[in-house]
Amino acid sequence: MRGLASVPSYVVMQPTTLCNLDCAYCYLPFRAADRRMPVAVAEAVAASVNRWASAGRFSVVWHGGEPLAAGREQLAALMAPFAPEVEHHVQTNATLVDDSWCEFFAAHRMRVSVSVDGPRERNGERVTRAGRPAYDRIVRGVAALRRHGLPFSALAVVNDPSPGRATELYDYFLDLGCEVLGVNIEETEGVNTRANAHDAAAVTGFWAELVSAWRRDPRIHLREVEWSLRYAGAVLDGTADDLLPGRLDPIPTVAYDGSVVVLSPELAGFTDPRYGDFTSGSVLSTPLHTILAGAGRTAWVGEFIDGVEACRSSCPYFGFCGGGHAANRYFELGRFDGTETEHCRNSKIRLLEGVLEHARDHQSPGA
Repeated sequence: MRGLASVPSYVVMQPTTLCNLDCAYCYLPFRAADRRMPVAVAEAVAASVNRWASAGRFSVVWHGGEPLAAGREQLAALMAPFAPEVEHHVQTNATLVDDSWCEFFAAHRMRVSVSVDGPRERNGERVTRAGRPAYDRIVRGVAALRRHGLPFSALAVVNDPSPGRATELYDYFLDLGCEVLGVNIEETEGVNTRANAHDAAAVTGFWAELVSAWRRDPRIHLREVEWSLRYAGAVLDGTADDLLPGRLDPIPTVAYDGSVVVLSPELAGFTDPRYGDFTSGSVLSTPLHTILAGAGRTAWVGEFIDGVEACRSSCPYFGFCGGGHAANRYFELGRFDGTETEHCRNSKIRLLEGVLEHARDHQSPGA
């Protein structure tokens, strides 16, 4: 994890800034504006992506705004320049999903991930632009996916990691029918300035409870827990140093206008007096692979890498998280070379401690 890799594992594409919802915890700055990506941007990105995909598995993640708000015709036109072997993923709030969209997903072999926060009463922050609850529309979209036999993942935001919440959450997603579940404790980032500090014991207990719920019926791939168990197993067999890549994945986000932000999609659309607009270039003037080759020279990226090295030298959890996320440092600490954040505490440190707490509590007698 020293410096940036020249080839990413995936590219994030923003087909539109518009979102038809107005979730209270959303970080996106322009979600009320319909700024759509021109096909020329997709063509420029595909020129690099197709070359990478010819050498091995590669994904494009369509992420808005709400990507489906761009419409099927526009999204199809943006996907067309990419080679057949490129995998396409979409992160959606599912409120626009219907039979026609399901047919689109199937025809384009698109992998779907749905944003939903659990049972109806846990989705109070997910509302329409008129302030009305979006839950019924979300579950109608999920029902359409299931009706068409389309597998899907789910992503849940948790703003209250209290006792009982993890079991409720896991049982809900078992019934929902997703194959993979990602759980994010709410983060302070972008236009969401709400504090995300929680009692340490409560958060550790939340993760331990989630492990317990998963172990009772592990039909869902539980993203955070399975990575934690993989890491713990690697520590025990002495291979933990092999888990993290040698260089940071640049995770390029290509905004609707072709500008490229590396490392953190959450930085796209923001500017700072010290760092400018966080972009490393535009694909409309410079090939994506050339932008990534020079991204390490972007001022804020260099500062972030200094912060990663500070984490390496000071944090016993570094091997687990690899130094955290750039956006969390910036929006919580105001700079990139700081170290521990509330996001680190909630979703890295206490996650691993919760997994280990569960293991200790369920250790066999005499083990």
